[in-house]
Amino acid sequence: MPFEALPPESPLAMPVQSLSSGERSGNALPSEPKGMALRRLYVIGGAALLTLVAAYHILRVLYVGGLNLLEGVLLLLFVALFAWIALAFTSSLAGFALILSRRRWRLGLKQGGELPALGERTALLVPTYNEDPERLMAGLQAIYESVAATGQLDRFDFFILSDTTKEPIRQAEIRAFHSLRERTDGQERIFYRRRKNNAERKAGNIAEWVRRFGAAYPQMLILDADSLMTGEVIVKLSSAMERHPDVALIQTLPMIVNGQTLFARMQQFAGRVYGPVIAYGIAWWHGAESNYWGHNAIIRTRAFAEHAGLPELRGRKPFGGTVLSHDFVEAALMRRGGWALHMLPGLVGSYEEGPPSLTDMLVRDRRWCQGNLQHTAVLPAKGLHWISRMHLLMGIGHYFTAPMWAVMMLIGLAIPLDKAGFFNWESARLPGFSPGDYWRDQDPQRALWVFVATMAVLLTPKVMGFITMLLDGNTRRGCGGAIRAFFSMILETLLAALMAPITMYVQSRGVAEVLSGKDSGWESQRRDDGSLPLSGLIRSYGGLTLFGLLIGAMAYVVSPPLAAWMSPVIIGLVVSIPVVALTSARGPGLWLRRIGIFRIPEEITPPPVLVRAKQLRAEAAQRTAG
Repeated sequence: MPFEALPPESPLAMPVQSLSSGERSGNALPSEPKGMALRRLYVIGGAALLTLVAAYHILRVLYVGGLNLLEGVLLLLFVALFAWIALAFTSSLAGFALILSRRRWRLGLKQGGELPALGERTALLVPTYNEDPERLMAGLQAIYESVAATGQLDRFDFFILSDTTKEPIRQAEIRAFHSLRERTDGQERIFYRRRKNNAERKAGNIAEWVRRFGAAYPQMLILDADSLMTGEVIVKLSSAMERHPDVALIQTLPMIVNGQTLFARMQQFAGRVYGPVIAYGIAWWHGAESNYWGHNAIIRTRAFAEHAGLPELRGRKPFGGTVLSHDFVEAALMRRGGWALHMLPGLVGSYEEGPPSLTDMLVRDRRWCQGNLQHTAVLPAKGLHWISRMHLLMGIGHYFTAPMWAVMMLIGLAIPLDKAGFFNWESARLPGFSPGDYWRDQDPQRALWVFVATMAVLLTPKVMGFITMLLDGNTRRGCGGAIRAFFSMILETLLAALMAPITMYVQSRGVAEVLSGKDSGWESQRRDDGSLPLSGLIRSYGGLTLFGLLIGAMAYVVSPPLAAWMSPVIIGLVVSIPVVALTSARGPGLWLRRIGIFRIPEEITPPPVLVRAKQLRAEAAQRTAG
C-alpha cells in the first residue's frame, strides 16, 4: 500500500471541459481596471503602426529592380518578426512608464503595511516529480515557518503531492516528510500524498487533489519544487482573494534566486533588471485577462474546479493526448467561465530558481515547445476571450520565431549570392563578395535605418529595465552599483548573443521534432549543478561545432568578406562546447559574484525565507553526508 498522510477528504466535482462547445460569460468584472480598450489600442495598435513603418522601408529596400519570390518571402518574415519585437517594445514602454509613475498596485495590494486578518483557509500545494526530497522539504519548511511568523498559520495547510516514479526517491520522500513534521510539529498542517499513477502529469496531480480535498479550501496556492514565498505575500494574496469575489487567479512575478553557475547568475540578473519592466507592461494591458505560469500563483478552488478540467486533445502524440502546457489553457477556461485573472508584479517575496545551464534550459524548453504547439488544438475552442487566444497564439509563435529568424538569415544571404551569380555554378569563388555591400547598395540610408530601428526596438526594453534599476536606490546598490550593473548588462548581452545561434538551432530542431511526431518525455529537472562531462558536451554540441566549422570554411572559400559577415553565427556554433562548459560551471559564476557582476539585491540583503531555506538545505546535506 502506498504511504499517505492526509486530512479527511472533502470532494469537489471537477468536470472535464469541452473545447467544441461553451460560451464566455458576459458578466461584468468588478476588479477589471478602467480604460482597457485604450490600453490595448496603444500596445497593439502602436506595435502595428511601428510594423507598418518598418514594412514600408524594407519594401523600398527590396523593391529596387522589382520583387522576386525570395524577396517576397524575406519581406513576409521580416514583417512577422518585427511585429513580434514591436509588441514587446510597446508593452515594455508601458511598463517603464508605470514604474516611473509609481502607480503600480491593484486589488488593494501594496508592499509593507499591516497584514490583514484572514477568514478563509488556503491550501499550499507542492507538486513534485523525482526531486531531491531533502531539498524540497527544506524549502517547504522555510515557507511554513515564514507563514507561522505572520500569526495566521491556522489558516493554511501544506500538501506535498508526489508524482515520483523512482522507488528510492519515493522512500526518501517519506523519510524526509516525517522528519519535516517532527521538526515543525506540523502533524495537523503538513500532508503527503503519492498518486498511484501520474496520468496527465502536473495538471492531473493538481486536479486529483481538487477532486479529493478541494471543497475544504476556498483558495489553493500552487508552488513548484524550487519555489519560495514569504508568509507576508501568502497572507496578502489570500486576503486579496477573499476581498475580490470575481477573481479566480492572482499570478505573482517570481524572482530568480540562488544562481551559482555563470548561466544561472546571468539569467537571474536579467530577470531582476529587465523582468519588472516587461511584467508591469503585460499586466497593464492584460488587465483581468492575465495569463497563468503554473506556479507561485493563488487560485480560487471553486473557479478552477468548475472550469479548468482539461480534456484529452484529439489526434496522435505529440499534438494529441494530455495537455502539457496546462497553465495557459486553465487560465483561458477560467476566463471563459466569467472569472477575472490578474498579474501583480510588485509583490516582493515570490521566488524561484532558474536552470543551471543552457543545456538544462533547452531540455525544459523542448518540453514547453511541444506543450505550446499543442495549443493549436485549443485556439479554436468555443467561447474564449480574444486576449486568451492571444496568449495561446503568442505561446505558439514563440517557438516559431527561431526557425523564422534562421530562414530569414539564409534568404538574406541567398538573395545577394543569387544576384552575384553564385547559383549559376560557374565559379565557387566570388572574391571580395559581401552580402552587407549588396544590401547597402540597394538603398544605403534606408537599409541602415531599418537595421538601426530593428536593433533599437529589440534592445530598448533592456535599456529601460536598466534605467528603472538605476532610479531605485536599493535595487541599484543591490545590483552592485551603476558601474558594475552596466558591465553586467553588457556581459549578459554579449553572452546571450554568443549563445543565440545554439538556441536558435536547438529550438528549430525542437519544432521540427514536434512536427514530425517525436514526444518530449517527462524528466525531472536539475537544480544546482549544470555541468556535463566532456563526453556529454561532445554528444550534445559536437555536431553544432562541426556544422559551424563547415559553413565557415565554405563561406571563406566563396569569399573572406562573406565569412566575416557570417561570423556572429559561425563563432557561436564553433565555440558552443567551451561556451556551454564555461557558463555551466560554478567557479566562473562564483568569481563574478565576488567582484559584483550579475549581483542582485537578494544576495546583498537576502530575505529571511531565503536565508532559512539555505540553512536548512545545508543541514540536510550534512545529514545525508553523515
